[in-house]
Amino acid sequence: MEFTRLVPNIFYADIHDGLKMFVDCLEFTIGHNEIASARPFCVLEKNGIHINLFQDANLAGEHNPEFRLVTHDIEAVYRKVAASHPEFLHPNLSKITHRPWGAKEFALTDTQLGVIVQEW
Repeated sequence: MEFTRLVPNIFYADIHDGLKMFVDCLEFTIGHNEIASARPFCVLEKNGIHINLFQDANLAGEHNPEFRLVTHDIEAVYRKVAASHPEFLHPNLSKITHRPWGAKEFALTDTQLGVIVQEW
């Protein structure tokens, strides 16, 4: 059995909140766009990563995902995010921190999810 990619589905009450986090802040691009449809949806892409964003207030209320984005240059990611979108820095992990398990991490949060940026 072989798998080639994991693609998370993320639900927002307002899809524009997710676009602000992923497109504006983390510089993903929109690969498939149904944002203006009756059931707003899009696929975001960056460096082989894909994320499905959906606008669905009911499902957004039930799901509060957290996931990690791994990088090879956490300092550069942090500088860019802190300068452009400091409001997304999670108050519990707002600076790059060496964690007991050996990784360096900082975290982001928006109206729906938590994103931990990590470098091993």
